[in-house]
Amino acid sequence: MGKITIATFNCENLFRRFKFNSNISKESVEKKLKDGFIIDKTILSTVTETERELTAAAIKASKADIVCLQEIENMDTLKNFLSAYLSSAGYKYKMLIDGNDPRLIDVALISKIPFGNVKTHQYLKNGSSSVFSRDCLEVEFEIEGKPLTVFVNHFKSMFDQGNLTPAQKRAKTAAKRILQSNALLSIIKQKFPEPEKAAWIALGDLNDYPDSKSALKTLLNSNWMENVVQTRIQDESERWTHFWDTTSVPVEERYKQIDYIFLSKKIADQNPAAIPVIVRNGLSTKATKYAGVRFDGVTDKKTASDHCPVAVTITL
Repeated sequence: MGKITIATFNCENLFRRFKFNSNISKESVEKKLKDGFIIDKTILSTVTETERELTAAAIKASKADIVCLQEIENMDTLKNFLSAYLSSAGYKYKMLIDGNDPRLIDVALISKIPFGNVKTHQYLKNGSSSVFSRDCLEVEFEIEGKPLTVFVNHFKSMFDQGNLTPAQKRAKTAAKRILQSNALLSIIKQKFPEPEKAAWIALGDLNDYPDSKSALKTLLNSNWMENVVQTRIQDESERWTHFWDTTSVPVEERYKQIDYIFLSKKIADQNPAAIPVIVRNGLSTKATKYAGVRFDGVTDKKTASDHCPVAVTITL
């Protein structure tokens, strides 16, 4: 029947963590990050073994056959992570293409299912600038004779330097996410002239909320696809996928959906009962809105990520 579970998960820097509060220029950061294997402690801190064990636990808990990842430093890091922490999990197939991010974080895909053609869209330009902050990684599968294309994304962050409120930062960075949303729609349309009749999934950390001010409106309002976290989790208060550990915004603003799984209309219509699962066991204990069981080793500082894996099971 071609039944699979697919997930998206921002690992929050798989190997190194950028110090966002560093008072350092963009040019200096790029110079210090030129060699991706040198840990410059003025701008980077290493992630502990416990945290990587928790990241692996979160991936296992998603029970996914295909996992689309964000914030992976490079293929060597991914291979080492899989070997050290997920060697028995069955993720034999992996893909990462170095993208555009000056912090050297990339999108990636790991899978228990072999895949075929892979395409990068990192070279798509808007004038002299890259459209995608990282990449839109396109991966083709054939599952029990049925095609499936996956588009892995990590859109422009809402984070911005300067003494602005979170709402102002979101507004200031919105133009890039609008551009990326429109580009993703264009890529899908070019590949599938009738996208509503094709089998594809677009997913990832899109760094905006599904509300009236969202820069993702063209995706959210498209009749080609369905944001299943928003449409199929009935309790609106349970749709959040990310915990923002800050006191600069009200508590209710710290829990938001910024991780998405968009099913094509064809897949969505074929799977009316497919409800996403959000794995919150790896979140910081500061995320008190989640009252469930946490993985052993989770504390207020040691976490799997500030994002939750989001997974959905479908039949093609």
